[in-house]
Amino acid sequence: MDQNWRHLPAPARPIAAAATDAVTAAQSRDAAGLDAATAVLGGLDPAQTGLILGTAVRLLLEQGHPDGLDGDAVREVLERSVRTAAAWQPEVDPHVVLLLLAGALGVQDEDDAPPPKPEVAARHAALLITDLLGPRPVAPVLTAALAEIERTQLND
Repeated sequence: MDQNWRHLPAPARPIAAAATDAVTAAQSRDAAGLDAATAVLGGLDPAQTGLILGTAVRLLLEQGHPDGLDGDAVREVLERSVRTAAAWQPEVDPHVVLLLLAGALGVQDEDDAPPPKPEVAARHAALLITDLLGPRPVAPVLTAALAEIERTQLND
């Protein structure tokens, strides 16, 4: 891990480190590295992990669609990210990616279906973030997500 997350509050450090490892592994299509990192993410507090990863997804969606996001854009992101991930992660589940996109955009799931297991959600979030990032490093996005969460918590 090249990124030093020591400046973060203790609960955020392992999430940021494991998310960095997961996305870096996904960017290089390192299945074993992705497995290891998502196992770590899956063992951490799912609410905190979901908040950080979801905020990162939302920020990336906003960066990629500065004029706003409509249903067609969400569908395009969903299709592209699933297609890209399925090329090397055939177990990718489009429904899980859709749930992650909806959650990142603040859309509530109304069917009361159980959420995906934490490790499954973490894997799919890493794959989605990887697609949205392209070749860019993940650390700046996680840093921005954590700063936004901090601002939000201070203003509440």
